[in-house]
Amino acid sequence: MQAKEQRYYSPEEYLELETTAESRSEYFNGQIFPMPGGLPNHNRIALNFSAALHSAFKRKNYEVFMADMRLWIPQVRLYTYPDVMIVSGALEFAEGRRDTITNPIAIAEVLSESTKNYDRGEKFKLYRSIPSLREYLLIEQSEKSVEQFFKNENNQWILSEYQGEEAMLSLNSVEFQISFSDLYDNVEFESVDEI
Repeated sequence: MQAKEQRYYSPEEYLELETTAESRSEYFNGQIFPMPGGLPNHNRIALNFSAALHSAFKRKNYEVFMADMRLWIPQVRLYTYPDVMIVSGALEFAEGRRDTITNPIAIAEVLSESTKNYDRGEKFKLYRSIPSLREYLLIEQSEKSVEQFFKNENNQWILSEYQGEEAMLSLNSVEFQISFSDLYDNVEFESVDEI
């Protein structure tokens, strides 16, 4: 993650800049970081997952948000745009905002080459400071593979891994399953010869 400039921005300055920005940025502790655009496979996976969640949650007390909904984590002073978020019950907004939520129970990030180390490391550490968060998913786009982290009743994060054509991803924070054939529908994988 590369900072836009080496100067301090207040959260208010960042939010003002975001209203006119041509592309999205993250804000972390006074620094602004441009977010890279997603490739077609990235968007296909996020949309497949979001659409399946949205369909499963009809007439239930859950909401699903994609990458345009901003998340504020006041404990670590982070504004970011997760690929997919699930909220249970009423939305809790950042103070004075209607475009920034604070209470996801689950977050999914579709991994890209440029951000996967950040998503697995520092970003997950920051996400763990969200009191409501119970589940974090890292979805590969170059192969059929998902890493699932779930916070158990002892507040320990437990890792489960899913791989392969026949895999079925089962969430722990909500009653939901999705097959990898649905999660990766229309995703075009490069053959080994093309890499």
